[in-house]
Amino acid sequence: MGSKDQQPLGRAEREEPTWGQRIEGHFQGKILAGLMQLVPILVTVFVLAFIIGRTDSFIRPMPFIQGQPWDFPGIGLIGIIVIFYLIGLFVSLAAGRKIMGSMGFVLHKVPVVKTIFGVTEQATTLLASDYNFSRVVFLEWPREGMVAVGFVTGRAFSQSGGHSMAIVYIPTVPNPTSGNMAFVNEDDLFETDLTVEDAMKLIFSGGIVLPERLALARLPRQVEAKEREFIGRFETRSE
Repeated sequence: MGSKDQQPLGRAEREEPTWGQRIEGHFQGKILAGLMQLVPILVTVFVLAFIIGRTDSFIRPMPFIQGQPWDFPGIGLIGIIVIFYLIGLFVSLAAGRKIMGSMGFVLHKVPVVKTIFGVTEQATTLLASDYNFSRVVFLEWPREGMVAVGFVTGRAFSQSGGHSMAIVYIPTVPNPTSGNMAFVNEDDLFETDLTVEDAMKLIFSGGIVLPERLALARLPRQVEAKEREFIGRFETRSE
C-alpha cells in the first residue's frame, strides 16, 4: 500500500529554474531577439552587395568606362538604373508600347517560355497595380461566418435607383497573382483601416506578418453616420 503523501504516478513536480538557468535563458532570448532584428538588415545588405558586384563586373570592363574617372564601385548599379529609366521612358511612348506588345505576343506563343513569361508578367502586373486598388476590405467568403481580405478594383452602378456594387478581387495565399473576383453589395463589406501595403504583407506571409492593430466596421454609403455599425478594433498577434 502506498503512502497518502505519495504523488500520483505520471505527475512530475515542476522544478523552479536555478539562477544559472535563468541567466542562460535571458542571454539566449536576447541573442535570438537581436539576431531576428538583424537578419532583415543583413539580408538586404547581402543582396545589395551581390547586385552591385554583379552589375559592376558587367559594366566596368566596358571600354568607355574602364580606366575613366567614372570607373568606381557602384557605377554598374547606376548604369542599370539609367537603363531601366530609358526603357521606362521608351515604353511610355506609343511606338515603345507597340514594340513591347509585339515581343510579348511572340513570347506567349513559344512553348515553355510562354509559361514562364506569363507567370512573371502576372506577378509584376500585380505588384505594380497598387494604385488600381482603391481600398482594402473584408467580406464574408467563402461562406457566411468567415471573412477574407479583398481589394476593391471598381464599382458597378445600377441604371435605376442609384444602387451600386463593389468589384472585389480576393487573392489567394501566399500567391496573390491568382484569386477570385466577386460583385458585392457595398453594405455587405467590412471597411478597414488596413493599407494595401499591409494587406499585401499579410497575404505574402500567409498571416505571419500581422499589422499591430486592425479596425473593422460596416459603413454603408447610403445611410447616415449615426446608423453605421462599428465592429471594433482588434489587436493582432502571431500564434
